[in-house]
Amino acid sequence: MKCAILAVGTELLFGHTVNTNAVYLSRQLNSMGIDVLYHYAVGDNPDRLKELLHQALKDCDLVITTGGMGPTQDDLTKEVVCQVQQDQLQEHAPSMERLLRHFQKRKRPMTENNKKQALLPSRAIVFDNNHGTAPGFALTFEERTVICLPGPPSEMTAMFSESVGPWLAEKSSEALHFCTVRTFGIGESMLETKLLPLIDGQDDPTLATYAKEGEATLRIASKRATKEEAKQAVEEMLSRVREYIGEYIYSTEDQGLAEVVAGKLIARSITISCAESCTGGMLAEKLTDVAGISAVFERGIVTYSNRAKHEELGVSEQTLQECGAVSPQTAKEMVLGLREKTKSQVCVSITGIAGPEGGTEEKPVGLIYVGVVFDERAEVFELRTNNKNRQWNRNYTVLFALDKINRMLDNRDVE
Repeated sequence: MKCAILAVGTELLFGHTVNTNAVYLSRQLNSMGIDVLYHYAVGDNPDRLKELLHQALKDCDLVITTGGMGPTQDDLTKEVVCQVQQDQLQEHAPSMERLLRHFQKRKRPMTENNKKQALLPSRAIVFDNNHGTAPGFALTFEERTVICLPGPPSEMTAMFSESVGPWLAEKSSEALHFCTVRTFGIGESMLETKLLPLIDGQDDPTLATYAKEGEATLRIASKRATKEEAKQAVEEMLSRVREYIGEYIYSTEDQGLAEVVAGKLIARSITISCAESCTGGMLAEKLTDVAGISAVFERGIVTYSNRAKHEELGVSEQTLQECGAVSPQTAKEMVLGLREKTKSQVCVSITGIAGPEGGTEEKPVGLIYVGVVFDERAEVFELRTNNKNRQWNRNYTVLFALDKINRMLDNRDVE
């Protein structure tokens, strides 16, 4: 089954509202084995909506619209769909009763225009709205189906999970399973190059690479007759993928690095503390975003100035004067001082030049040093980003530090 998603609402075109509905629907539909071919967005204009519906129905068996189902004059989705699908609107008695109860329960008067929401196509399969007032429906004509859903995400997602999804699942003959492989330390182009023996001539499962800020992601997907068959095919391909890029993989469950690291710390009751300079507490923030981290996160210190590095962590004034704040010597004294102060099993220090200014020929913008201590093992890592974007450097440094922690926890090669 091939599908197009059509979002209706001028606010989407103005950029006032983000179309999260399309993201949700695409994920749900793909997991059911329904191929999403197009995403459309159109304003509250009946002529353009009608044109897009005709265009989408040429290529797709299914079109799902969101929005334009309310009580106001610019809510015209139902009227246009009826024209395209050769039907007429009529009052749907059960929907009118639900609408009346909705307003009575809230002790609010129901204005005349609200009755419009109970007008539905005569041949429609109706989906109740348990979280709002506008019902949804499916309308089929010449083996092409249009499903109309309300625009508010809370109403749309609930209606899909409660009614529309199960209704579509009965009609889908295939099932899709996929896994998202997260990597660090390898770019998207190199990732694809290493996997070319698997990608070239691929049929099923399919492999697709994606770039994220500082990371590369791989999606392995299979569509088979049953969910179990698709899952087995993905797992077999994942095993082959590990042979090519296993050293870069940190998650096969679409988890972020901070979530992976925090999970290992919590599971093993390993305490951690951070001392940060150029990242200003971003590493601590990432870790403490993870629920349950309070069991192991001991302390986060931002030692931005030389004075703070000396007073809080015991970095010697001689080191700061002779080697500078951005140096492997300072990073090492920072992390050792942090361990002495906190007694945490894992300690991390970060010092560097985030930019966009402040660099020299000897110490350019993007030069970062990360110190990590785990039990009795102490390492200092140098990072040169060759980038003058301050925020990018700070974000990447946090990922770099998390990767080193993750590898040390696994007793893997950290270089």
